[in-house]
Amino acid sequence: MPEYACIHLWEITDMGHGHDHHHDHAHESAGGDVPAALDMSIPDSELSPSDVSRRGFLRGAGLLGAGAAASVLATPTAAQAAGLPHSHGPAGGGTAKGGFTWLAGDHHIHTQYSSDAQYRVIDQARHGRAFGLDWVVITDHGSVAHAKIGVEKVNPDIRATREELRDLLTFQGLEWNIPAAEHATVFVAPSKHEVEVLKQFETNYDGNLLPATNTPEQNEAAAIAGIKFLGSQVRARKVEAALFLANHPARRGIDSPHEIRNWRDADPSVAVGFEGAPGHQAAGIPAPNGRGGARGYYDNNPSAASFPGYPPESYRTWGGFDWMTSTVGGLWDSLLSEGKAWWITVNSDSHVNYLDQSDRGPGSDFEANGKYNDPVYTGKTLTTAGDFWPGFYGRTNVGASSWGYKQVMDGLRAGRVWVDHGRLIKGLDARVRVAGDRRGATGTPLGGVLHVKRGTSTEITLDIDLQDVPNWAQFVPVLKRVDVIVGTVTGPVADKDAFTAPNTKVVKSFEVSQKTGKVSLTYSFGRLDKPFYVRVRGTDANRTQAGLMGAAVDPVGPKLDVLGDADPWGDLWFYTNPIWVLPK
Repeated sequence: MPEYACIHLWEITDMGHGHDHHHDHAHESAGGDVPAALDMSIPDSELSPSDVSRRGFLRGAGLLGAGAAASVLATPTAAQAAGLPHSHGPAGGGTAKGGFTWLAGDHHIHTQYSSDAQYRVIDQARHGRAFGLDWVVITDHGSVAHAKIGVEKVNPDIRATREELRDLLTFQGLEWNIPAAEHATVFVAPSKHEVEVLKQFETNYDGNLLPATNTPEQNEAAAIAGIKFLGSQVRARKVEAALFLANHPARRGIDSPHEIRNWRDADPSVAVGFEGAPGHQAAGIPAPNGRGGARGYYDNNPSAASFPGYPPESYRTWGGFDWMTSTVGGLWDSLLSEGKAWWITVNSDSHVNYLDQSDRGPGSDFEANGKYNDPVYTGKTLTTAGDFWPGFYGRTNVGASSWGYKQVMDGLRAGRVWVDHGRLIKGLDARVRVAGDRRGATGTPLGGVLHVKRGTSTEITLDIDLQDVPNWAQFVPVLKRVDVIVGTVTGPVADKDAFTAPNTKVVKSFEVSQKTGKVSLTYSFGRLDKPFYVRVRGTDANRTQAGLMGAAVDPVGPKLDVLGDADPWGDLWFYTNPIWVLPK
């Protein structure tokens, strides 16, 4: 088996073909998860010449240390160490080649089982399917009432929806009040134990149910314990998979950098990312036609619970995207520079939808029943509602090996994801290749890790299907520019509250003049002299400004959204997850 097959990210991220056995093929690692070159317990004198060379390169690049074992820099056998089966095949994880089925979805949707929402599960699911989604996750709020009766009560509705809409994948999850932090989507693969696992998780680890006397440190520890609990339920075969995605991470400034790192490191097979853009995008539509607030309800200011290092601009969206994602050289790039596999998504966060004409059913008693009565027609148009229906505006596009629940979760875990607002583009294929290799079966896709020898020339190829049908605002979006963003991989940070990546910047902007069809773009990275990652974004270029780190880093980034004047259709963007290029 070639070396790369043992050290790529897919062994973390893919639960593969479901077998559970011990492997007798040669892994590069010596006695554990860490390859010999990274295992500092092995002296240089006991390494092979190639490992001595590799260690020397990594040492020179500052990439050795304990943190390397928890990143793409190490043999990613965390899944194995956790007792998970994994795949040899090309169909799983970030190193798979071609042939993906791209499935659009939304992992953050509320129903009448949330204290601040109103729709039935089938209402949300039907709308999502009608607006082009292949998968949805029902994530009603964690609360005392929900923990007591909500998890069981919503399950029959979800199971009935699965039966009625067989061409839509409907997951059950919940929105977790992360102890000491914001919210998160937590969901599991369908199983006869799905209610049991989610109920136990919410009861024991929801921030609203923990003792009010807990210290911040105790709550942060509870969050880590909760993520580890989910992993334990997968290993116990209670559910086939469980995932965690932090929601609206910069909204209140209370998700500190070290907490995000700790969640991810608690179990990288469960905690896989955060929202690149929040839901509630209709909340920015100017009055009198809309609420006249902030996209994503990002209208907060620092509080006593906020991380003090975050700048004032972090409390607003930028082109509809969260500051952690939209800032080139910011927090997301800081994680990627470490080599941490940490992904972005978008979703609706649908509670009560813009221009709908319904209200909660009369006579509802949420506290007693754990739900509101079915909604009723009122004839009154909800112009001040802040949400869109699932699939109406934001999509998380997942590269799956085929259509199925597990395949969607595998694709999310592998980071094979690109996201967009307003259907900016129809499709996207991004691959990093050895320069000049145009074979259809080659190239490392989104979320993957390409290992090549130092000095090898590499390039990224982008095939983008331009939009040719109107979006739900009834105009055909036009892609005007594509930006290639590159960051040097600098290894684990000494300060876990670091949130900048000084070596990340936009290295190339492609102006797109073509209006229809497919656009193919190639950018050469030259010969590999240091480990790096690349991510891509695109825009209609309607609203831009220099990024927070300066024009030399991001000359034409997304514009800071203004309270009361943030029409979400006024600028549209797509973002991809990264691909790493590392030396062998």
